[in-house]
Amino acid sequence: MPAEHVGPPPVPPHPPRTVLAATAVGKRYDGIPVLAEAGITLRAGEVHALVGENGAGKSTLVKILSGVVRPDTGRVLLDGREVAFATSRQASAAGVALVSQELAIFGDLSVAENLFPHGLPRRAGLTSNAEAERRARPVLDELGLRLRLDTRAGDLDLADRQLLEICRALLTEPRVLILDEPTSALPKEAVDRLAAVLLRTRGRGIAVLYISHYLEEVLRFSQRVTVLRDGRVTLGGAEIATVDLAALVTAMLGEEHAAPEPRAAPAPAPASGPAREPGAAAVVLDSVTVPGRLDRVSLTARRREVVGLAGLQGAGHLTVLEVTGGRARPASGSVRLPGGVAPRSLRQATGHGVAFVPSDRKRYGLMLDRPVWENITSVSWLGLHRGGLLLHRRALVDRAARSARSLRVDGGVHRRTGELSGGNQQKVVFAKWLDTDPSVMLLDDPTRGVDIRARAEMHAVIRALADEGREGRAVLVASTDLSELVELCDRVLVLQRGRIVDELSGERLTQQALSVSMNAGFAG
Repeated sequence: MPAEHVGPPPVPPHPPRTVLAATAVGKRYDGIPVLAEAGITLRAGEVHALVGENGAGKSTLVKILSGVVRPDTGRVLLDGREVAFATSRQASAAGVALVSQELAIFGDLSVAENLFPHGLPRRAGLTSNAEAERRARPVLDELGLRLRLDTRAGDLDLADRQLLEICRALLTEPRVLILDEPTSALPKEAVDRLAAVLLRTRGRGIAVLYISHYLEEVLRFSQRVTVLRDGRVTLGGAEIATVDLAALVTAMLGEEHAAPEPRAAPAPAPASGPAREPGAAAVVLDSVTVPGRLDRVSLTARRREVVGLAGLQGAGHLTVLEVTGGRARPASGSVRLPGGVAPRSLRQATGHGVAFVPSDRKRYGLMLDRPVWENITSVSWLGLHRGGLLLHRRALVDRAARSARSLRVDGGVHRRTGELSGGNQQKVVFAKWLDTDPSVMLLDDPTRGVDIRARAEMHAVIRALADEGREGRAVLVASTDLSELVELCDRVLVLQRGRIVDELSGERLTQQALSVSMNAGFAG
């Protein structure tokens, strides 16, 4: 599907009516206001975007609308009648479906059991796999999910798990569908499929609340937009045709922050200027093959260089990170790290200077019930750092505090990590691996689900890491966000079907060129 605005549904629904609304909603935690007099109105057959920085109050408003938390002040109205959902299940029963950014997929259960969490459909009084297939297959196909219903959900990659949760919500036939960062783990072709699904969803008269940090998607997918800043509405229900990217950024950050801030670290040279001078080779892959995933891939990443990896879902770019970080073993070929080491496990790779920052911070990156300082120092504390050094608690807390300050992690190092915003949680993951002083950094969607300011800060950190020290570091970045690859990388390698098919740098490194290279040969 082309990238333009998705437009009106082909058959206009009934005249827009309000389905769900919040008025003058307020919420405090430990006496600190996170929402103040906030409101939003969701109408049938419309996609209404909700945007704002991390910590602006978006998640709290979504939790109130979906019954996860109760507001301290204000009202929630469903079809004009006040409601007070006690639980998310109660809200779901009333027709309000939530697809959270932090996925609620049960890894040990099958796809079918995840799609029908309250029990498989019945036929003639008995649970029926055939009936589950009949109900689920049209929605799975609509989202491009070619999955067997008996597949273990934990074996799916992050993008498929995200689409699976969207499918589960659609199967409830909701009146209101809340999508919280639904494209944060999706490659371009899956985003386009979701755009088509949103079009059909609108045509059925469903009210959609769409939360995203990707402002281009907000302008493309939605008909109206509400912006929160510091818990207050700064732009309320504006028609999308009346706003542009600059207006959204101003509403999010305020006039004083609307202009781009200067970069805090050296950026890759512009296409017209001299290239950054790379250092010695730090990562070398030579004819690496992983059956069904990589086919004789060779590449070199040098110190003081940020190398991007791009491709459609399953193209092999993520497998490059996995074999470099010791999470996957090649069947043939070789992987060499600094010192000539061939990684045989994640632990061994970590011990030889490799940091692996995952995109799924909840699944692999963080202990949400533990304080920030424990997360930041966890690799060294467990003795995984080179030399196996174990430190006393006070030294660990002090070191964590220094790392948190350098990355501008809000909230202090004694706060429970699960209480932080998504952007701050991602910074904690960064800080954890920086605590090991790595020589190679492997980044999988490093800014997934963070706001534009946190993204800029993290990009500055990544560029500084590549240049830091006498020798510098090698950085390998895989991202589903093409603009991120263009902004951040010195060069980008494009993979298709497990092979490197292109390398883009300088004037060739544009979003359009990346998209063409990734999709060449995949038309239709």
